[in-house]
Amino acid sequence: MANSLQDQLLKAGLVNEQQVKQAQTKKRKQKRAGGGKSAESVQRGAEVQQAAAEKRRRDQELNRQREEERRRKAEQVALWQLVHDSRVSRDGGDRAYNFADGTALKRLYVSAAQQQALVDGGLAIVRHESFYELVPPSVAERAQQVDPTILVLWNRSEPNEPDDPYAEFEVPDDLMW
Repeated sequence: MANSLQDQLLKAGLVNEQQVKQAQTKKRKQKRAGGGKSAESVQRGAEVQQAAAEKRRRDQELNRQREEERRRKAEQVALWQLVHDSRVSRDGGDRAYNFADGTALKRLYVSAAQQQALVDGGLAIVRHESFYELVPPSVAERAQQVDPTILVLWNRSEPNEPDDPYAEFEVPDDLMW
């Protein structure tokens, strides 16, 4: 019983060696062509391929998110460096300039020229770490593009609306609050 059916048929003389080789060749070709696969194994293979495609998609999305986070952090560091390098010195400031940071009222001591520049939009105030810095408008523009939350005050001149009933009344520059 240890002999295969092909060996038994060959010994009995019912088939010759040529027919055995042809049968083996045909069997191998069917396996290669997928003829030997069952419907269940085909379905399992499709599920494996679908799972691999889903995993690749998730990995690509995760890599995209990581790259976006890395880019955002690099821009943040570059902005902090730009603020640090471009800040305007407030040494000798004798006037208190009050401004609102969210719901908190804050005060910076600035010179008369710096106060006028803040009012006119020639300077802006940004929050740098736990301090407030005076920066030129070019840095304020960059801060607004990268991280608008650090821009505390920038009095840009905006075009007047044509239907504004108070357009002819200007706020005095020397108004202190």
